[in-house]
Amino acid sequence: MRPSLRAGLTARLDYLVPALRTVPHPMPESGHFTALPAVSATGCLVGIVEWACMRALDGHLDDGEQTLGVHVDFSHEVPTPLGSPLTVGAELTGVEGRHLTFTVKAFDDAARVRARLDGRDGP
Repeated sequence: MRPSLRAGLTARLDYLVPALRTVPHPMPESGHFTALPAVSATGCLVGIVEWACMRALDGHLDDGEQTLGVHVDFSHEVPTPLGSPLTVGAELTGVEGRHLTFTVKAFDDAARVRARLDGRDGP
């Protein structure tokens, strides 16, 4: 890890929800999923949140270092409709050795997602 990796790093991700990130698509083999409306899938939201966190670390990890999320805690209060914008802001709020903690704010026009993500730096 580079010395610049410290609490306070931030990133923002603006994302338009595509069809492949809506509820029917993560598990197309499941009729339970395919019967649901085309709104943002919570499982896909996890990846979008992690993406924002990874962006906050751009330029602050040594060559060959990566991060891997190991704990996600959030409330997906209202699904974002297909084609709607979703904004995710990530802030690195804790660095304890290889353990990184992020506070994330994700929202669309209708609601806010409360989130916290813990990760570990890896090779």
